[in-house]
Amino acid sequence: MKIRLSTFDDIPHIMIIIEDAKQYLASQNIDQWQNGYPNAAQVENDIKKDESYVVINDENLIIATSMFTLRKEPTYKTILEGNWLIAEDETYGVIHRMAIKKEFRQFGLATFLFDEFHQQLKNKSIQSLKIDTHKDNLGMQSLIKKLGYKYCGIIYTSYNAKRLAFEKVIS
Repeated sequence: MKIRLSTFDDIPHIMIIIEDAKQYLASQNIDQWQNGYPNAAQVENDIKKDESYVVINDENLIIATSMFTLRKEPTYKTILEGNWLIAEDETYGVIHRMAIKKEFRQFGLATFLFDEFHQQLKNKSIQSLKIDTHKDNLGMQSLIKKLGYKYCGIIYTSYNAKRLAFEKVIS
């Protein structure tokens, strides 16, 4: 397995994975990604910024996707009922739009992606990775807590959806 930056040719494969994830979340009664987000235009924008990644297996199939950036997340500026561990004005990493191809769930691919992004931050001496998720997305919450993320408070997305905010201090 390897991780690489996504290309425009990857968009149809990425969108299949995202559509599967939307269906999975809906089947779990999780009201996340049910409003047209994320969409192909968002993925295309991520690719233009070199912020979209895919995991490729040994058969050269795209089996997971994620957005990862060092750009500040505007919706993280205001955090309610808590505080970030590392000041918001410091440089930090952000993960959004992580999804695993349905046939490859439970194989540790999300952890594989997190490990890669943690290493990229370590290489740049950046101490923080921030992520948010839906209050009902217990699978993601369980994973990020297992990986050492701490609950920091509540943020609201640009479309005014409440999300739980987590952060890991990278050492």
